[in-house]
Amino acid sequence: MKRPSAFAGTMALTIFGMIAALATPAQAQTYDPRYPVCLQVYDDMTHFYFECGYTSMAQCAASASGRYAQCVVNPYYAAPNAKRHPRKKPAT
Repeated sequence: MKRPSAFAGTMALTIFGMIAALATPAQAQTYDPRYPVCLQVYDDMTHFYFECGYTSMAQCAASASGRYAQCVVNPYYAAPNAKRHPRKKPAT
């Protein structure tokens, strides 16, 4: 039975180290589900972040004015449950 050479072990560790170094950390959710509108603010051409805290597009647009930003609908907005009226029994 052949034993693996030291070169093979070193190569495996090198590859594992490269993969670990290239892995990007997971990002937290960028949208706040409590608000229906988010402001997407651009730092430069490729980097941006979200400010979710707006209840209307108009409110968001006022904040976006004069900035490199745009308002977007929050795809994760969790609308409050609408109150349901109790059903009435049909008259017999």
